[in-house]
Order: sequence, then structure tokens, then C-alpha cells
Amino acid sequence: MKRIGILGDIGSGKTYVAKCFGFPVFNADLEVAKIYKNDKKVFQKLKKGLPQHFNSFPIKKKEIIKAILSNKKNLKKIIKIVHYEVRKKMNDFLKKNKHKKLVVLDVPLLLENKINKRKDILIFVESKKSEILKRLKKRKNFNLKILNNFKKIQLSLAFKKKRSQFIIKNNFEKNSVKIKIKEIKKNLL
Repeated sequence: MKRIGILGDIGSGKTYVAKCFGFPVFNADLEVAKIYKNDKKVFQKLKKGLPQHFNSFPIKKKEIIKAILSNKKNLKKIIKIVHYEVRKKMNDFLKKNKHKKLVVLDVPLLLENKINKRKDILIFVESKKSEILKRLKKRKNFNLKILNNFKKIQLSLAFKKKRSQFIIKNNFEKNSVKIKIKEIKKNLL
């Protein structure tokens, strides 16, 4: 089984690119949302670590945003608690799909949390900053401060791009991405 790690800026289209491969995708953002909605143990840990911010289950996005904005250190506390569970779910996903030729890891902090393996194929999704911002502003819970807090804990885009074996330029037009993915798959399979 080959593992593809999708890298890129927040809002660059990583999830779309991941889905276009047509192989099983582990989407960490989706798993985090499920954890906030269903995992009482994570809620208890967050409540214990940040009691002034978490007081009812399921965990609401507003509570997370408020916690992050009130103190920069809170983001790291939340990530530490939640990423442990995400990592377990990713390992389950990998076991379940071990006989597939390819799996795609759509994990925003793949390199930062050292989740990647040396043999992983890294693909960098490159998009224009102006396009990314336009798209992010359309998101339901868009908050520029939160976005900047997340960017502070991420490795530079230049570093991620340099580490990648492939670069997909995403101009948010389906055909250009699909053509590049077809090319990459031909290389890998």
C-alpha cells in the first residue's frame, strides 16, 4: 500500500484533490468533527484542561473558537488532546485499507505532528492566495484570527512544497486538477 499525503495552505483545495484520486481517503477534519460530536472522553479531557470554555456535550464549534481566541496556548492544548484520537482513527483506517494499492491522507498537520512516514508520497496543492481567501470567506465559521492562529503552528508552505514529490496547481477548475492527478497516478501505479 502506497500512502499519499496531501499538503498545502488552508483552503487550497486539499480535500477536493484527495477525493479526486478515487482511492480511500482519511480526512482528519471530518474525524475531528465526529470526535467533537460523539466522543465524551475527549469532551471530559477538554473540560478538565479548559474548564472555563467547555461545559456541555457535544462540543460546539463556537466553544472551540472562543477557547482559541482567548489564549494562544489553548490551541496547542486542544490539538494535543484531539490529535491523539485522530491518530488512533487514522491507524484504524490504515489497517482497514492495508490491501489497497493507494490510500490518501488528508491531514492538515501531517508534517507538523510527524504523522507521515519516510516513504509517503507527498503532494503539494498550490493555489493563489487571493483565490484561497475568497473561498475561505464563504465558509460558515470563517474567522481571520483563528486562521492566523492555525497558520502560526504550521510549517512554511515553501518547506512543504520543497518536501513534496508532486505539485498540483489548483486554479479551482476541475479539469486541470484531474489531468494532473491522472498523470501522478500513472507514475505511482
